[in-house]
Amino acid sequence: MTSPERLGLCPSPGRIQRAADFERLLGQPSRARSPLFAVHHLSSVPSRPVPPRHSLPTGLSTDSVPSSVSVVDEPAQPPAASDVSGHWLGLVVPKRLAKRAVTRNLVKRLVRATLLEQLRAGAPLPAGLWAVRLRAPIDKKQFVSAKSDALRLHLRDDLATLWRRAANPKPPKPRPPKDTQVTP
Repeated sequence: MTSPERLGLCPSPGRIQRAADFERLLGQPSRARSPLFAVHHLSSVPSRPVPPRHSLPTGLSTDSVPSSVSVVDEPAQPPAASDVSGHWLGLVVPKRLAKRAVTRNLVKRLVRATLLEQLRAGAPLPAGLWAVRLRAPIDKKQFVSAKSDALRLHLRDDLATLWRRAANPKPPKPRPPKDTQVTP
């Protein structure tokens, strides 16, 4: 069976895997929220690992140890926002909000599937890094089965709302100016 990606219909989103990328992305205000989820966006590409400053010798030696080793999570310089093309998705599904592994896996699969559906439908989602974060607990009493059809429909509806809001975000509310006068 030929995948849609091979036919050139829509490339599937890449995955965000580095902690530095998650920190940059989750440091941004959320672009949209739904009752269960929040989505964050950053017009950038995932950072690449920094190449090591020194190459380690291949021979066995104990007399010289390099004093400075590069840190793995040091972010490389991301390209300019105008160079960004493609979508990368990161998922944050905490165990404290979705207790059962089956439910967490269902959430992740549905987030990936609904994003791909949105991209194939031509939703105006800008390119860059996207993180979907579960922000409210999934009630075990309401959804007794960890992978019930009712839970699946509830999550799909919530994710459809989320992606619709993310495609057409409301402008942030203007904050009233702070009073510059000091009151005694």
